[in-house]
Amino acid sequence: MVLQDLGRRINSAVTDLTRAPTLDEKAFDGMIKEISNALVEADVNIKLVSGLRKTIKSSVKFGELPPHANKKRIIQKAVFDALVDIVNPHQKPYEVKKGKSNVIMFVGLQGAGKTTTCTKLARWYQARGFRTCLVCADTFRAGAFDQLKQNATKAKIPYYGSLTQTDPVVVARDGVDKFKKERFEVIIVDTSGRHHQEDALFAEMVDIQSAVQPHQTIMVLDASIGQAAEAQSRAFKETADFGAIIITKTDGAAAGGGAISAVAATHTPIVFIGNGEHLLDLEKFNPQSFVSKLLGMGDMQGLVEHVQSLKLDQKETMKNIQEGKFSVRDLRDQLQNIMKMGPLSKMAGMIPGLSSMMGQMDDEEGSLKLKRMIYICDSMTVKELDSDGKVFVDQPTRMTRVARGSGTSVREVEELLSQCRLMGGMAKKMKGNMSQAQKAKAMMGGGNQQQQMAAMQKRMQAMGGAGGGGGMPDMGSLMKMMGGGGGGGGGMPDLGNMDLGKMMQSMGGMGGLANMFGGGGPAGVVEGDNGSPSVQA
Repeated sequence: MVLQDLGRRINSAVTDLTRAPTLDEKAFDGMIKEISNALVEADVNIKLVSGLRKTIKSSVKFGELPPHANKKRIIQKAVFDALVDIVNPHQKPYEVKKGKSNVIMFVGLQGAGKTTTCTKLARWYQARGFRTCLVCADTFRAGAFDQLKQNATKAKIPYYGSLTQTDPVVVARDGVDKFKKERFEVIIVDTSGRHHQEDALFAEMVDIQSAVQPHQTIMVLDASIGQAAEAQSRAFKETADFGAIIITKTDGAAAGGGAISAVAATHTPIVFIGNGEHLLDLEKFNPQSFVSKLLGMGDMQGLVEHVQSLKLDQKETMKNIQEGKFSVRDLRDQLQNIMKMGPLSKMAGMIPGLSSMMGQMDDEEGSLKLKRMIYICDSMTVKELDSDGKVFVDQPTRMTRVARGSGTSVREVEELLSQCRLMGGMAKKMKGNMSQAQKAKAMMGGGNQQQQMAAMQKRMQAMGGAGGGGGMPDMGSLMKMMGGGGGGGGGMPDLGNMDLGKMMQSMGGMGGLANMFGGGGPAGVVEGDNGSPSVQA
């Protein structure tokens, strides 16, 4: 997958350094060299890499560090922040406004995936309550209109195009005018693919831009374009002055660093990343989340958004967790929900450590593992499903019966029951944390909520509560996970509104998912001083 090898090499370099018995300046320089080599081999611009080396070195000055300083933590944070800075142009993209017509025009090279991405973006806005439509102004490529028509029909999105009109400017203007009159909120205009040396096509692009007056122009960049990405993006920027970038085909096998270089060269924000051919394979871009996934530290925010978009039913399970219960039936429901979330390879990047834990396991193997666990649950009686699994300990012959009925082994049944017990223990701890938090809240008057939460967390840790072992997060993480504990307003969150992604986060980032794939958890994820995550060995 694009950038996966890059992430693995960077993560390996940082991990090797932080686990070294002696952490000195020589070892630090070796880590920076390895990271730089990995970036250059991934087609990231050499000037960017040079700047990143200087940034990391200036952030970590060994001679000035106090004796008690956590050098490993400082290095991890410096690497994370430097990588974020590369993909963060510090500019906000255009925000689509509800209740008015927002015209979005697509530009880019032929073959970059513009037409497919147009439909994906329209589908993304449609799922969020916007009235979306598509205009095909690509009259140059044979079959362009047919492709857009097919995609739009599949996604049930209105479209406009012409098989007889050859002037793309006329088609674009007529289509935008039509949909504006019909009060569509997001009007996406697809244009012909161009090369920066094709002056006539570039002039045509400018004419379309003048005719439709887009609120946002998006350049679509193929992740595998390599070193040419910077020159191409500069040429498009000078001509069309695009305000955002969408990187496509990140599920391919190429290096992928050229697209990152293009972002830095044009100081333009990436708004989305395409990671597959399906209409749902479009992911909103966030610099911190991107680097976090790159380094194998997950993207819980993206996971939560993905789960929310699927509208999975979690009410019964959340009610049980609120009461400190977790049954085999709850586990089965969560397994079924995980199956609905899409290929495990895509989920792996969002959940901290799962990508490294899956190793060489492909989607088919991972899916089979989950299915076998569901088969085990389906072979249980109602009483067994609604139990916490202890009935199998009291009567071991039940395990043999379930294994035979599901076509699995007794060991697999034991593993599933162990998983259920682990999650049940976490649910009990969550209930305890919640009740203690509610008592503490009643005792606390005014004052700063963040200070109150910090004080409460210390008290709970002293009592052996949330800060203890067992994989549970501390109270600060718990509050953040459930939408509380930060900024102002609001008290304790409503557990009924929690979803699968948040529940996974509440269970120590990986939750019990680690054991499902037969391994112990990887390094944990902690927050840096400014909210940026770092890997904790």
